Amino acid sequence: MLLFGKWDFSEVKVDDEGLKNQINLKPVILPRTGGRSATTPFHKNDANIVERFINKLMVPGHRGKRHKITSGRCTGSTQVITRSVEDAFGIIEEKTKQNPVQTLVKAIENSALLEEIAAYRLGGIIARQAVVVAPQRRLDMALRHLTQGIYKTSFKNKKSLAEVIADELIAAANNDQKSFAVSERNRIEREAEGAR
Repeated sequence: MLLFGKWDFSEVKVDDEGLKNQINLKPVILPRTGGRSATTPFHKNDANIVERFINKLMVPGHRGKRHKITSGRCTGSTQVITRSVEDAFGIIEEKTKQNPVQTLVKAIENSALLEEIAAYRLGGIIARQAVVVAPQRRLDMALRHLTQGIYKTSFKNKKSLAEVIADELIAAANNDQKSFAVSERNRIEREAEGAR
């Protein structure tokens, strides 16, 4: 069974041990379950990783605690987003000569946080402490940062959405600082290192 009738899941490998159980590489032709597992807690991992990426592109979420950047402009057609992802995978395959699903998985691995900061009250002050991130949150945050980078780059840009998706995934897969997701991961981990 090939994704969009073109790309094989059998040759895709997850190198990050923490994300192995979270990233679902079950073969599908069209990554669309229609939210079948959305009502059951912790069953979002039953959805294929490409489907989760597409769903995240629909509404990439707020940035920051004050909700300064909203995602209200992002609601759109699933078919349009799915077609854009398919086109982006074609561009990735053309540029890198690799399986684009492997590039997506590598981008997620490079964008996944290892540590972040938790704030708690200690007497009258708010203390910050570095904490290890749970595997499911690592995947969620990686997908969020990737889609927010795509959203930020594509806004008021002449490039098509497919080209922006391809550029962000290739940059994140190469661990390039030009990728929003990789630079955001490095920023948060630097802050956590200072709060240790």
